[in-house]
Amino acid sequence: MSNGKRLHPTAIIFKLMYSIKNAIYVAIPPLIASFGNDFFFWVIIGVGVLFLLFVLYSVVDWLRFTYAVVDDELRIHQGIFIRNKRSISKHRIQSIDLTQGVLHRIFKLTKVSIETAGSNQGVDAALSSVTFEEGKAVQDALKSKGPVVETEEEQQEEPDYPKKSVTNKELVIAGSTSGSIGVILGLMLLGFSEVERFIPESAYDEATRWILALAIEAILGLVIFFLVILWGLGILGTVIKYGRFTITRYEDELFITRGLLEKKQMTIPLKRIQAVGIKESLIRQPLGFASVYVEIAGGEVKAGSRTLLFPIIKKANVEQFLHEILPEYQEVPTEFTKLPTRALPYYIISMVFLPAIITVAVGIFLTDFIYLPIILAIAAVLFAILKHRTHGSHISEQQITFVTRDFSKDTILVKHKRIQSFEKRQHFLQRKQNLATVRISMLNNFAGRHESVSGFELEDADHLSDWYSLRKRAIPNNSDEN
Repeated sequence: MSNGKRLHPTAIIFKLMYSIKNAIYVAIPPLIASFGNDFFFWVIIGVGVLFLLFVLYSVVDWLRFTYAVVDDELRIHQGIFIRNKRSISKHRIQSIDLTQGVLHRIFKLTKVSIETAGSNQGVDAALSSVTFEEGKAVQDALKSKGPVVETEEEQQEEPDYPKKSVTNKELVIAGSTSGSIGVILGLMLLGFSEVERFIPESAYDEATRWILALAIEAILGLVIFFLVILWGLGILGTVIKYGRFTITRYEDELFITRGLLEKKQMTIPLKRIQAVGIKESLIRQPLGFASVYVEIAGGEVKAGSRTLLFPIIKKANVEQFLHEILPEYQEVPTEFTKLPTRALPYYIISMVFLPAIITVAVGIFLTDFIYLPIILAIAAVLFAILKHRTHGSHISEQQITFVTRDFSKDTILVKHKRIQSFEKRQHFLQRKQNLATVRISMLNNFAGRHESVSGFELEDADHLSDWYSLRKRAIPNNSDEN
């Protein structure tokens, strides 16, 4: 591993694909604008020349990229005109992830992503294409704690580490309840809007006449069939993305593998975990299902982003799951300090403000459709009531738990030592009613994750403030209040 090595030649293809992806948004507008006129030929020539330059750049970039593991560090030399020599000490490395896309798996290759402490802008280094054996060798060399010599008597079997996998049945349930049908429909509409200009007008006319000739029952049948297809695509996408999902708990890290087409191996150092979240969507909550995620500091995702620990699990089994995989956060409360009834008007006002403006505008200009914003306003009121009834908090000796709701119910567990700042504030109306808003920040006070709950009793907000500042160690009752 100490000799400089080049990446696998398929790295040229990955570099070329990356360059094309970045340039495609620049190339498409002139192609569309010149389609059908004499200038189109020259645009094609320009695109062809650009493609050849990308190929040349990708080949030279591959030739100029070498890497080696020397002593206790990874050394990377890269750059065409300006040579960049980087050294990454293995003692600063937080995680080394192996990812296998479709092309990687065909040639038995992998991508190695290396992340160090303090990284929040993406990976620190990446080997885009090496053999899987080479990727494992790099991973083992950089994660080892140093040479260990064991006598025959000292050698022991590897401990039976806690592990949990997702079954195919659970994946189907996850896909069925993910709400991805809306995302797929949106992407299809976006794609259609880009290509519709190339569809002849006669085709529109034929399609319109065909649809109008159908009976109402047939039209409804087509709509249902279309939605079922989208629903099936959502399930298929979930199965492909999270197939063979397995999470294993080691001494100081979590190890996750997932994916049928793109196989990914990801490590999460325990010391980077800032909070654990339990998310229940509007579809999953009545069925008793949830997903579990963690907030991590830095890494492949930006600070404050979420990494999925388990795609779907029965809510009743979350505590047992954490007990096995992440016992530091195994305390999942069931009772919370709720918000008083007099805080409800603030939630209703904030949710109804925009629908009220829309209702006034429609009432002035589109009177015949006034019922639509009225329905929207009623739905906003009902959702405000749901948010008010959901929000709450719970504190124990070393952990605070907030339960909040956007469209999904989100329960987040945060250890006292992971909270970067705590804020209690009141606007003038809250002061008159002895209410307060509590806000905690994780990771950092600007780019990190924040949780805020408005409308606490002032006394309850003071209890939370005392708990954070360690002025009082007595834990108040966390019972339901109205």
